[in-house]
Amino acid sequence: MIDRDQMLEHAKAQHATDVHICAGAPILFRIGGELIPVTKEKLTAEQTREISLGMLSQEQIARFEQDRDYDLMLAGENGRYRINIGYFDGEVGATIRILPTKPKTIDELLLPEIIKKLAGVRKGLVLITGSTSQGKTTTMTAMIDQINATSKKHIITIEDPIEYLHVNKAGVVRQREVGRDTQSFYTGLRAALRQDPDVIAIGEMRDYETIKIALTAAETGVMVLSTLHVISIDKIMERLISYAPATDEGQLRFLLAESLQGVIHQELVPTLNGGQRVACEVMVVTGAAKNIIRRKGGYFLRSVIETGAKHGMITMISSIDALFKQKIISEGVAKSVAANYR
Repeated sequence: MIDRDQMLEHAKAQHATDVHICAGAPILFRIGGELIPVTKEKLTAEQTREISLGMLSQEQIARFEQDRDYDLMLAGENGRYRINIGYFDGEVGATIRILPTKPKTIDELLLPEIIKKLAGVRKGLVLITGSTSQGKTTTMTAMIDQINATSKKHIITIEDPIEYLHVNKAGVVRQREVGRDTQSFYTGLRAALRQDPDVIAIGEMRDYETIKIALTAAETGVMVLSTLHVISIDKIMERLISYAPATDEGQLRFLLAESLQGVIHQELVPTLNGGQRVACEVMVVTGAAKNIIRRKGGYFLRSVIETGAKHGMITMISSIDALFKQKIISEGVAKSVAANYR
């Protein structure tokens, strides 16, 4: 029997971000962006089922068997973990995300100063974009912490699940978890507008109703922070429009142009010392950007970013070049990331 607590303590000691429990494979830790085997023997289907279901109550097991997938949080003195359990080719397996115990600051993440400025906007929408597992939630949490530490503001978060726990500093942070504290992102966001917010942080914009009410809130004087899965800033318009009925595209463009303040697009890149660093592209929404959002294709935003250094904008290529010149990442990593932005 594999001791779950010992496994998780070992994962934390190795600075792993995730643990994979998979039939027919050893236990795998994701370290520095790569999957590393940490047991000699491969797990049997019986072992993976025992480890995975050992994290659930009998009621949760019954729900898992019905739905074939189950998400949960485990929190205790030894840490906090986000867990997904599912069936894979007929066998039960699990993926465990190891969560930091407290938010990291913008400075600790070595993010550019412009992100502090975006965290300080009084109203409007700030988006953090990127593909899966690129640290979007970590950056959003750091921005919430920056607001909380420096402003006497009421911050409401709507998350699925809550990953980082905030404590009240200069401001007040009230965190709501989808499924436990509110039915959905949409219902939580709609309720938040009646709760006297200064800042609303939405874990992810997943549907058109959530997007529309978030944009409306941002336009009417609330600061809204959220994440969006998109591969680059110039794809942001088509991503958002893909959620909307064709008849609403004009309204969506108008709302976005009026409310969007900035976009932080990021990638986690492996470093030479075996860790990871954020490389990011930042767009501050200027008059030129507003005009493009209202009328043109998103690919025109690329030229806005490339010519916007005086506004604090940063291109991904310049971010990658800086990391390479500082001998933080390899030439191969720099070239492979930059190739997607040329």
